[in-house]
Amino acid sequence: MTTPGEAEHLVSGIGLKSDRGENVAVRSTLGDAHYAGLLNKSLKKFFWNTVKTAVADPAQACFFFRTVRWQKRAAQVRLGYAEQGLHVPPILLYSVTNRCNLHCKGCYHRALRGGAGEELSGDEVRRLVAEATGLGISFIVLAGGEPLVRPETLEITAAYPDVLFLIFTNGLLIDDDTISTLKHRRNVVPLISMEGYQSDTDGRRGSGVNAQIEATVAKLKKAHVFWGTSVTVTTGNFSTVTSEAFVSKLRGLGCKMFFYVEYSPVTEGTEDLVISERQRDDMSVILAGFRSRFPALFIAVPGDERDFGGCLAAGRGFVHVSADGNVEPCPFVPYSDANVKNMSFKEALQSKFLATVRHSSGRFEGQGGCGLWKERAWLESLLPRKAGESVSPETMSSSALAFHRLPGGRAVRVKRTPPRSTPAGSPVSSGTPAQATATVSNEHR
Repeated sequence: MTTPGEAEHLVSGIGLKSDRGENVAVRSTLGDAHYAGLLNKSLKKFFWNTVKTAVADPAQACFFFRTVRWQKRAAQVRLGYAEQGLHVPPILLYSVTNRCNLHCKGCYHRALRGGAGEELSGDEVRRLVAEATGLGISFIVLAGGEPLVRPETLEITAAYPDVLFLIFTNGLLIDDDTISTLKHRRNVVPLISMEGYQSDTDGRRGSGVNAQIEATVAKLKKAHVFWGTSVTVTTGNFSTVTSEAFVSKLRGLGCKMFFYVEYSPVTEGTEDLVISERQRDDMSVILAGFRSRFPALFIAVPGDERDFGGCLAAGRGFVHVSADGNVEPCPFVPYSDANVKNMSFKEALQSKFLATVRHSSGRFEGQGGCGLWKERAWLESLLPRKAGESVSPETMSSSALAFHRLPGGRAVRVKRTPPRSTPAGSPVSSGTPAQATATVSNEHR
């Protein structure tokens, strides 16, 4: 993902302390101004690249050209808020729903979000998007669950024709009516999840899923819909998904955006699936080669973030809103002290928790993969807890995490006491989700 940046003066005067005891307000101004310029330039380059990628489709290229102009205006809006002391990141990640039409092996979202609360209503979603665009958000990433489970997902995008919406989807709910909508709504780009070839995708998502995806993308190509793919990269599929043969096949099917997401081990015991530093370096070189040879966009997460000094979560480049409204650093670290059900998005962006995480990035940089996930015990320690509440973040695993509601809608992940042993094959008692034993994927579906 091309995920840009930091604005100025966010924490001036609030006196938050980083993990080293430094006053983060002292370090915010120069560093934030640097990222604001650097990352806004990157975002502008990204949009110009989309224009070049869509040059064969004049209508799509025209939209992306308008988006370049919108990005310039949005950057000025963010700068204006920065001068007022409010940090606004360029990108909003919003998990539309926790529901999904598939039950993929090891779905990370199901593992982390099993105890989430009631989803934002349609009106609450509309308010969130309106506030975000009004604050200068450059583009919005819609994930889930499966975002197309909610029919209003595409309806809401119609009100913001200059804003780019990327939708992470498994693709199975893209029917003829959806394709007709996408054909005329150039600001919406579906990113369809694939694991590699047929055996890879069907092996995790279910028999026949790959064939359905290929039938769908054939229709998208025929309708001249700009679409892309999202691939979770592991040690198991690295050689496949970074091969020229794989890219060439998808380019032949009309794919114009390749989104590579490194696997993050949100379930203990799956660390062997994390790609090595050597593979990260190799992927950087491989994707650079693809960019020079294929008329498509190639984005790596978190690999591309290294160009900007590391992790861009917690508002440094993007912020995440969960399906039930929690404003979080990242989809992979479900911790929050603010909820848009109880406050405006503008107020939520002033979260002291987000500011502390953002300005303590040195604590979790250079660890390889998702440093924030590895520092979840520290994240837990930053959040308030009820008196007498017992937590053991050092031993937390995704199967032992539960959502705990704090007053005012605040949420914190706490370690759940395991249920008494249950005979093999017996149903798990109500209210006690079964432990996830399969490999957890970073896909949002």
